[in-house]
Amino acid sequence: MNALMDALDTALRFAADLVWNSPKILPAMVVLLLCTGIFLTIRLGFVQFRKLGHAIKVVAGKYDHPEHTGDVSHYQALSSALSATVGIGNIAGVATAIHYGGPGAVFWLWLTGFLGMATKFTECTLAQKYRVVHEDGSVSGGPMYYIQKGLGPRWKWVAVIFAACAATGALATGNSIQAFTMADSLRSDFGIPTWLSGLVSATLVGAVIVGGIKRIGSVTARLVPFMGLLYVTGALLIVILNIGNLPEALAAIVTNAFSPPGMVGGFAGSTFIFTLTWGVKRGLFSNEAGQGSAPIAHAAAKTDEPVREGTVALLEPFIDTVVICFMTGLVVVLMGTWNEKTTDRYNLAAGSGLTYIKADARISPRGVIADNDVFKGAAAISAGRMAAASVVRNHSVVEDALFEMDGRPFDGTLSVNGDRHEIKDSKGAPVPTFKVFVKGRSLLNGSPLTARSFQKGLSGIFPWGNYVVTICVFLFAISTAISWFYYGDRAVLYLFGRKAAIPYKVIYTSVHFIGAIVSLEMVWSFGDAALGLMAIPNLIAILVLSGSVKKDAKAYFAKMDAEKAAARKPA
Repeated sequence: MNALMDALDTALRFAADLVWNSPKILPAMVVLLLCTGIFLTIRLGFVQFRKLGHAIKVVAGKYDHPEHTGDVSHYQALSSALSATVGIGNIAGVATAIHYGGPGAVFWLWLTGFLGMATKFTECTLAQKYRVVHEDGSVSGGPMYYIQKGLGPRWKWVAVIFAACAATGALATGNSIQAFTMADSLRSDFGIPTWLSGLVSATLVGAVIVGGIKRIGSVTARLVPFMGLLYVTGALLIVILNIGNLPEALAAIVTNAFSPPGMVGGFAGSTFIFTLTWGVKRGLFSNEAGQGSAPIAHAAAKTDEPVREGTVALLEPFIDTVVICFMTGLVVVLMGTWNEKTTDRYNLAAGSGLTYIKADARISPRGVIADNDVFKGAAAISAGRMAAASVVRNHSVVEDALFEMDGRPFDGTLSVNGDRHEIKDSKGAPVPTFKVFVKGRSLLNGSPLTARSFQKGLSGIFPWGNYVVTICVFLFAISTAISWFYYGDRAVLYLFGRKAAIPYKVIYTSVHFIGAIVSLEMVWSFGDAALGLMAIPNLIAILVLSGSVKKDAKAYFAKMDAEKAAARKPA
């Protein structure tokens, strides 16, 4: 089993690296995403700024018509899509970007949000325009449909590739990553075993997805406003309480975006491209602009005007990335926790994320660890201390590492071979890895980093600020996993028909549980690879079809202007 997990981890890291880090000088995915956003922003006349007010009116219900074709209202479509985007990416994704790329990653993440508004407008307009109405009155839409119908039958193979990536990506981006971060947060704050958290959350997700899009829309319409308001309020309080340090934090974000520090994330060194890449890919993970997932939700909205739903969709990156992600990044930078070691306790079982290097190893400022510096073999542990090797967690050496079992210093031997750990006590008897913990100071990453930032920032008014993040992580993870199931379900419907619906539900809930118990690196590699593979065919399609979107938008807004002018004329 360990050998299988090692092989899977290697394969996923290779796939993620291929998508996001090829070529090394300027990754093609970063170029494609940024250039698409810039191109659409210019071609559509900065629609994300000009029509923001109109989008708000649509969501408020001004143009709702219950008799129009569709499954949910404009607001429910937005809340369903937002519940998928306002999730772990806002909490753990931003923190991970800063951990690896430094404060400057926040700037590029923020810019990705603004550009993503035009991208989201384009893809969701196309989803409405080319959606399919089934015999029972329900609808399906998304990139697989506008690729096939908009570009022509010869492009169906591309549509099939997208649908396959979407069905797989739903398991990763919207499911296993959510489960992992939720379980990691509950473990960090309350010591709850990750398998127990995964079991409970998988049960909750399974209970909701049985009801389909109408139940999903109903649940998310209630969850999204509450969880978003709770999280943003907590972040704003921290900014207000630390307003004196705000100029310095903003300056760090801007200056490090173009001139990143020589070493960030412990060992993980950073260059301009490295920082840019982390900001863009975590921005995409969070707001999903260009990925092709949100169009599946917006295709279900009740409207006869595709452009109208496109304006609703452009609100997503604004709310998700420009506002919420930026608040997370600002809090983490403001508190200085991204480069601050914190005491924590880690279980040695699989998925702990612990690695080992030789005690005398020299690690380069760019985070390179030579193969001959990686510790392999057996190391004696006496009174909880290990002299032959150093423990590494989140790309930093765990300082004052102390091995414990049953609350007491451990005596015995630790044998290491890659991610595999075997432990024996002082008498040579095997000891289950889940019984042994290592305690020490290391850098934080993911949701624990954000939680620590909130705890530190709110300590002046109450000492439990980290629980704000814990509550939000749980709500965000559940709501995102629920909405992402719908994306995967529509993709499976396109590929295999209704016969695959029940098997996919079983697979989806099972992967949710598995995601809670594997390692951070493995689950994020899975998500990054799936994310990029989904985006490529979708970005090609929306670039080719952007001319028709421009034409439709011009006609729609001219019609709206004419109706306004007619309404102003005296009777």
